[in-house]
Amino acid sequence: MAIIRGNARQTTSVTRVAEGVEQYLRMLRDGALVLVDARDAAVQEGRGFMANVGTLSTPIAGGDTGLVVDLDKPSFVLSIPTGVSIRPFRTEVTVGLPVGAADDDEIDILIAVDQDKAWDATGTATAVTIYNMNTLNSRASSCTARRTFTATTTDPVLDLELAHYTKVFELYSTAGTAGNAWTTSKLLYEPVAPPIINGPAMLIVYWGGTVATQAFMCAQWLEFPTVSFS
Repeated sequence: MAIIRGNARQTTSVTRVAEGVEQYLRMLRDGALVLVDARDAAVQEGRGFMANVGTLSTPIAGGDTGLVVDLDKPSFVLSIPTGVSIRPFRTEVTVGLPVGAADDDEIDILIAVDQDKAWDATGTATAVTIYNMNTLNSRASSCTARRTFTATTTDPVLDLELAHYTKVFELYSTAGTAGNAWTTSKLLYEPVAPPIINGPAMLIVYWGGTVATQAFMCAQWLEFPTVSFS
């Protein structure tokens, strides 16, 4: 009878080898072989990270001075350095009720990637804390996050548009005042096969409109050494 051996529930001590090299099976501590979703396994390993914009009941204004989307004033930037690769598996942006909406006013939400360069530290922005999704894991993200650029950064190039949402306000003819027909808007990006974004690169999120546009955002991604995918 053949004996199968493997490493019991490797999580934080996962080892990765080159293609073609034999590797141990991974199993639970009782020896049971199970199929585990790759994303769940990565989060257990401490390679899942998340960042939030806006807290409790305080959303963050997007766009240029809180209005229209401006290429060099992103609402959120995740800067990915050389040697690091990420897979963004969930990004949610929820926009609250704009102020003073009139007929034909518009809001936009855009999630995109500059696949050639990381953030060059230009412009003025607020630092965003990145959290490990395994709260007992001490691994820190190699990426950096910023929000709300109040001074322009170097123009990113939006090579990949991952998701785009546009909503136009139409004042109901029976509505008494402007704004009565506007409801909360949301863009939820949950790809079936998340792209592999190899640094240097940026994941960039915009929101804004012809009226003051404030939003909450939650971004979640997996993070690996680029060598894991090469």
